[in-house]
Amino acid sequence: MVALAATLRDEVLELKRQRRAVILAHNYQAPEIQDVADFVGDSLGLSQQAAKTDSEVIAFCGVHFMAETAKILNPGKTVIMPDLDAGCSLADSCNADALAAWRRRHPRHAVVSYINCSAGVKTLSDVICTSGNAVKIVQSIPADQPILFCPDQNLGQWVMQKTGRKMDLWPGSCYVHVQWTHDSIYKMKRDHPGALLVAHPECIGPVRQLADEVCSTEKMVKFCRENPAPAFIIATEVGMLHRLHKECPGKTFVPAATDNCRRNECRFMKLATLDKLRDCLQNLSNRIEVPRDICQRALRPIQRMLEVSAA
Repeated sequence: MVALAATLRDEVLELKRQRRAVILAHNYQAPEIQDVADFVGDSLGLSQQAAKTDSEVIAFCGVHFMAETAKILNPGKTVIMPDLDAGCSLADSCNADALAAWRRRHPRHAVVSYINCSAGVKTLSDVICTSGNAVKIVQSIPADQPILFCPDQNLGQWVMQKTGRKMDLWPGSCYVHVQWTHDSIYKMKRDHPGALLVAHPECIGPVRQLADEVCSTEKMVKFCRENPAPAFIIATEVGMLHRLHKECPGKTFVPAATDNCRRNECRFMKLATLDKLRDCLQNLSNRIEVPRDICQRALRPIQRMLEVSAA
């Protein structure tokens, strides 16, 4: 099995060289995928990398909306992903038709959409955000303008707490992050005294209240690296622990257990495998296609996000 994995890894790296491709991987990807990637990061970092890459082929190891975002930023390039079935429950919670109807009823609202949404939803948004820049994005909206934040209501609640800004919230959530409860996290803290709890803002309010730090996955790395604590409980998708172990050697990371499982995984993120990545690089298959007019309309709120983030 180890020899097979090594062979697959070598095949992937050789195909990447032949195709002159770049491999982008989200923090939630399996360790073997992260280890062959040119860049591993959160949605903001991946968007920034996709926006500036010179490669003609982008192999995106994440979920569909992420690869779609890379295509929007690079309409003339080939964007592929290991498995086209890698969707997102959060993105599915808000469809473009429903959002368009909402906008017609509320024409004064600015729509701030979490990047975890479809290209169609992005076209209806004024600006996109990620968990890493959501506070800054919301603060960039004029104070007298009402805001709809979609589709993640838990991230939206956290942003309201951080900014003091009242917003309307779309009733969406990530199926992984809402599995943690106050009781399951309280038990983790009891069983690991002295360990700091770091939680993603997609977690529900009672979990965030127990956290020592609430932040995006990228900021988790910085917090855990710089904090002198020796141990951390991590309440986000378990793939994050691989990067934390690599970048914070000598520290202990414990995946936060839910009421039903010890390791909370996203079934969509884990659809990417080395053999699927090899095959899509070999055949340039599983291409992401976004109609040009959709690309043009969805690009504007993404560019606005990148501009605000860089300011």
